[in-house]
Amino acid sequence: MKNIIPTEQIGSIPRNHVLIDAYKKYKKGEFNYSDLCELAEKETLQVMRELEDLECPVISDGEQRKFDGFAHYCLHNSSSYSKQGFVVDFSDGHKRVFAPHLKASPFKYEQTADKFLEFALQHARVPVKQAVVSPSMLSLVYPARGIENYNHEQFINDLIEQHIGEVQRCLKLGAHKVQIDFTEARLSLKLDPSGEMLRSFIDLINKCLAHFTDEEIQKIGIHTCPGADIDATHSAEVDYKYLLPALFKINAGNFYVAMRGEKDTNKALRLIGHVVNPFQRVFVGVINPISKELETPKEVCELILQAAQFIPPNQLGTTDDCGFSPFADDVSTNRELVYQKIRARLEGTRLAEIKLFG
Repeated sequence: MKNIIPTEQIGSIPRNHVLIDAYKKYKKGEFNYSDLCELAEKETLQVMRELEDLECPVISDGEQRKFDGFAHYCLHNSSSYSKQGFVVDFSDGHKRVFAPHLKASPFKYEQTADKFLEFALQHARVPVKQAVVSPSMLSLVYPARGIENYNHEQFINDLIEQHIGEVQRCLKLGAHKVQIDFTEARLSLKLDPSGEMLRSFIDLINKCLAHFTDEEIQKIGIHTCPGADIDATHSAEVDYKYLLPALFKINAGNFYVAMRGEKDTNKALRLIGHVVNPFQRVFVGVINPISKELETPKEVCELILQAAQFIPPNQLGTTDDCGFSPFADDVSTNRELVYQKIRARLEGTRLAEIKLFG
């Protein structure tokens, strides 16, 4: 049966302890990088089979090879970056470096997501989506002190070229969707309530998207969330009313919006209904990845029906609020629970289809 309400995951699936231990040993110089990659590819195949066994209509590769996490996988294993950088504070007090500072020019990706996608497509039995880091996140790797003989304008030009190339290659390979992870959107309003930082981020993303055709835009999406790491968030306290009107000015065809973890879903959904454009689809987050409570298919269905009061049903999709364990060393989430949550999303989406479309 073709899904009338499409449903997709965000990306990451918890890594098993063997891969996590190997990654930690690699960071200490006790594990070979090529062996780490080989182990991660083996885990990728395992995750893909498990997602297909759940009957997911679209899968990801589980991001097993994004060793440093979703935020700067493309810089992994490069000597051009320092250990210091843009640090994000989470609600439980822990911190993450999201964008390590560039030490040497020019800016370039050490590895690209299309390589992950190419591997996944060779083994997948269903369509595969690919998540990529936003150019706005990577814009933060340029240090405030600057870099000798490499000004900010040169850096931005190189960044745009790298990002566009990565997305283009993913589309050419046959990605079902290319999802741009824009977790720093809501965070930017916490750091700069004036909204100037957010506007500059959106301008940069739109500058990149201007290089794609209308047909390609329909395969490109934007993911926004308040963060999800070790059962904590980084910007959940920021009211969606300050983000969503600006967010939907991005010229993308799909938006993956965290919703299950919101305190006032009705308010947020009503606002989306006012700002979404006719050519855009909204994948509503119906699963909270940092909650140990298992959502039921009925609860998922109810949230979708609530969303349909404000968003045209033919513009609706479902997803999870965020990836599960988007950083390599996060052991807070059990993979078995993750699959139960995904199954609830799939079944709840089917229930909502029946109620909405008969």
